[in-house]
Amino acid sequence: MNRYPLWKYVLIGTVFIIGLLYTIPNFFGESPAVQISPAKTSLKVDQGLLQKVEDALKLADIPVDGMFLDPNGVKVRLASTDIQLLAKDKLVSALGKDYTVALNLVPQTPNWLQSIGAKPMYLGLDLRGGVHFLLQVDMKAALDKAAESTVGDFRMSLRKEKINYYGIERQGQVVVVKFESEAEATKARNLLAKNFSDLTYKISGSDKDFNLTASMSVMAQKRIQEFALKQNLQTLHNRINELGVAEPIVQQQGLDRIVVQLPGVQDTAKAKEILGRTATLEIRMVDEEKSDMATLQKAQAGQVPFGDELYFDREGRPVLVKKSVVLTGDRITDAGPGVNGQNGSSVVNVTLDGRGAGIFKNVTRENVGKRMAILLIEKNSTEVVTAPVINEEIGGGRVQISGMANAQEATDISLLLRAGALAAPMEIIEERTVGPSMGEENIKRGVHSTLWGFAAIAVMMIIYYMVFGGVSVMALGVNLLLLVAILSMLQATLTLPGLAAIALALGMAIDANVLINERIREELRNGNTPQASIHAGYDRAFDTILDSNVTTLIAGLALFMFGTGPIKGFAVVHVLGILTSMFSAVLVSRAIVNLLYGYRRKIEKLRIG
Repeated sequence: MNRYPLWKYVLIGTVFIIGLLYTIPNFFGESPAVQISPAKTSLKVDQGLLQKVEDALKLADIPVDGMFLDPNGVKVRLASTDIQLLAKDKLVSALGKDYTVALNLVPQTPNWLQSIGAKPMYLGLDLRGGVHFLLQVDMKAALDKAAESTVGDFRMSLRKEKINYYGIERQGQVVVVKFESEAEATKARNLLAKNFSDLTYKISGSDKDFNLTASMSVMAQKRIQEFALKQNLQTLHNRINELGVAEPIVQQQGLDRIVVQLPGVQDTAKAKEILGRTATLEIRMVDEEKSDMATLQKAQAGQVPFGDELYFDREGRPVLVKKSVVLTGDRITDAGPGVNGQNGSSVVNVTLDGRGAGIFKNVTRENVGKRMAILLIEKNSTEVVTAPVINEEIGGGRVQISGMANAQEATDISLLLRAGALAAPMEIIEERTVGPSMGEENIKRGVHSTLWGFAAIAVMMIIYYMVFGGVSVMALGVNLLLLVAILSMLQATLTLPGLAAIALALGMAIDANVLINERIREELRNGNTPQASIHAGYDRAFDTILDSNVTTLIAGLALFMFGTGPIKGFAVVHVLGILTSMFSAVLVSRAIVNLLYGYRRKIEKLRIG
């Protein structure tokens, strides 16, 4: 009656051993490390890089606890934070600017556990320490940028088809093209409607003044905004990879915000500097015809010529540039710091993609002898980095940007450009830093609360239900073991809400055992034999246990589907805790009871309080 077949015991034993193996890595902790990753896409992560790092550390006589390759670069495990800082300084000087050296933390899991894929859970920002940013995407700027790009596309299309117009401008997010005849305006509308179908066109005017207005539809605006958000998300991912950060969290929040969390990051100032800078690159032509002293003075007084914008170079000199953008940073495939061979100044070497190279070649061929301005846009502030004279046609897609203040600025700007252009400017509206000591304190408190809760439940159950209470406590321990093992297998990120969900899961899991034990007591009071009471107690309590857990599971799934951030993390642990509690409370506890009482023919009394 109360005996399991052998296969059930084997199943439970196998699950327990697997759970134990995948839980153990969480107890080994983390050690300080440095991570070395290439700063250029042309450099590879291979055994050669590993050998370079090993030779540099040996030469500096720095002891190493371990060194290994991973997809992001080389990680070196060290004994202390003091040695970690020393190793970083030595590697930076030994490897030069071709590689990024970042401080990090790596798990101390033994190799035999890593070989079977057993890894510790990732710890969230509130447990591991690190930095948190909330960034606001400027959606209006994204729409303005799209409209400005449309101006250039219209101009090229009309010139190619030789349609006469006498003016084109952007008014907010609406593009207006001016014609002398309605026939030309109609011809232009048919052409542009065919090539740019996501815009709405309207012709107005009379006599020799006809305007063709093109405005973005609601769907087009939504698509541009969604693209801007996705592009910025990808760009931030790339920048974080350049910094060598492990397990970052970069996710959308709402319609126009992005959350960035960098657990374990110790170079928080550098992270803020790189992520906080919203550098984009634009190449425009200088308006040579209006760059005389009188016009520049009027422009500084607020009378900027039509079709131009006024910016200043790094010497504070005014420069009038045309609104029409020749190239933007999204045409850049690679960028790296360098040195000008003639005067030794710091420069940035930029490589353009195929289309960008073709556009740049045509523009330089058509504007020999004129100046081209390279603008750097950061935090809604635009400056002219350099405005050189085009001496000859430039092909091949390689451009050199001079005017860098020093080598460090050249390196930083190279990183920003190489990581990708932002589709829209962003501003940090919230910043929060959690120190490693605070994260360690949070872990201690979370673990202590879970252990104290477990101990309190254990004492109460053993006092109240005696042997069956002890069985319930053993099943609860297996439940906790399996929950941690599953989180480790999934490589989930554990946060403070997750720890709270673990504590809650323990409290809820014991409910099932309470139902079972009370049902067995009731059967005994009704005069049933001990063996029959055990059998009936588990069978009749199962429906109630299933109903209560299913309803709680639905609530957990709703939290996961509609929640964000900490709420979603809580929901994941909560749902997994319900599933593991069903297994442990029913199968595991029944298996232990069967082993204690199932093979005894005569039982005079059950020790169940």
